[in-house]
Order: sequence, then C-alpha cells, then structure tokens
Amino acid sequence: MSNSPQLLIKRLSEHAKLPTRGSAHAAGYDIYCAHDIIIPAKGKAIVATDISLAIPIGHYGRVAPRSGLASKHHLDTGAGVIDADYRGPLGVLMFNFSEQDYEVKRGDRVAQLILEKISTPEVVEVDSLEESVRGVGGFGSTGYQ
Repeated sequence: MSNSPQLLIKRLSEHAKLPTRGSAHAAGYDIYCAHDIIIPAKGKAIVATDISLAIPIGHYGRVAPRSGLASKHHLDTGAGVIDADYRGPLGVLMFNFSEQDYEVKRGDRVAQLILEKISTPEVVEVDSLEESVRGVGGFGSTGYQ
C-alpha cells in the first residue's frame, strides 16, 4: 500500500468524468465539463463538472486555466481555490475575454486542477517587522529603472 496522498472523487451524475493527467509528468489534472453551456462574449459562467472531491489534508486544489483555451479562445478561470475540507460540487468559474460567445460541450476539458502543499503558520501580531533589502517597495519597485 502506498503512503502517497489520495485525491478522492465522487461522481454526482452519469455525465461526470474523473480528472485525468495528460502525461506522467503533468502538473495538473484535466477537469471536464458535465453539461453543455455557453460562456457569453466578455462574460462569465460557472461550468458544472458534476464531481465533488476530498483534497488531501495539507494541500489545497488550485483551478488553473488550460493554456490552449487561454491562447486560442481568450478563456480564463477565476476564484480557483478549493480547500481540503470543501465537499460540495466543483464548479469552474470561466471568463470569456473574446468578442464571441464560446460554447463548451459536455466532455470538454475546461481547466486543470493542481494540488499544492500549503503551510498554515500561526498568526502573531507584532509592533514592528525586521528590515529587509526590499523594504516597503511595492508594485513595480523591483523592475529595471
């Protein structure tokens, strides 16, 4: 028996497909659309997958865009954090930045699920912080001058 963490998946309908990896070294699991839907031009929609999952403790699931959908069709994903204790249906929030509606068909790959290890340190309030080389430099402060 393996000590590797397991990603537990429950199908919520006969249209649900289990996540798959495109290759042995793929970082993400492809997530599939369970029902036809149109993502309106310059709009957004939640794409149903009809799966729920149990992310291993010490990890979270990040829903990330598929590079082909982003580069060819101007589609992106948002609100992509899945906590380890969430057990509801997985919906993929998709944004269409193009001028045309985009039709997603049942069985289409719509996003990637990437499992990432997390650290949850204790929050401690302090009166001051150590100095750093960067200091308070914010947006664009480390770019070339």
